[in-house]
Amino acid sequence: MRRVNVYESEFCNKIVARVKYNEKLDYWDGRNRGNGGLGKHKGITKLKDGRFVIIIGSQMQGSKDYAYIVSKEEALQEVLKSGNLELLEDKKFAELKTLYEKLCDLEEIDEAETIAE
Repeated sequence: MRRVNVYESEFCNKIVARVKYNEKLDYWDGRNRGNGGLGKHKGITKLKDGRFVIIIGSQMQGSKDYAYIVSKEEALQEVLKSGNLELLEDKKFAELKTLYEKLCDLEEIDEAETIAE
């Protein structure tokens, strides 16, 4: 499997790691599997030091795949936008699952729901 450079941030040129390329954040749009446009792909992984990484891939000629560090909140947002919630069951994304559960707990419960239980 090929590896891609991981940059300190989306706008920084400092390479801090190399990770295996994946497209775990891709989704089916009714015609193609991708994320962000025709021929564009996104993946996610986690470094051993606990930092989360977003991977960007493209099938466009001349473009290079790359990755960058994000906060756990940004990583969760990418998972939510992709709709690939099954990723939260992966042991390495347990921290994201905890954040997700906190988001779900923010909803106020209706009285009718508590009576029905």
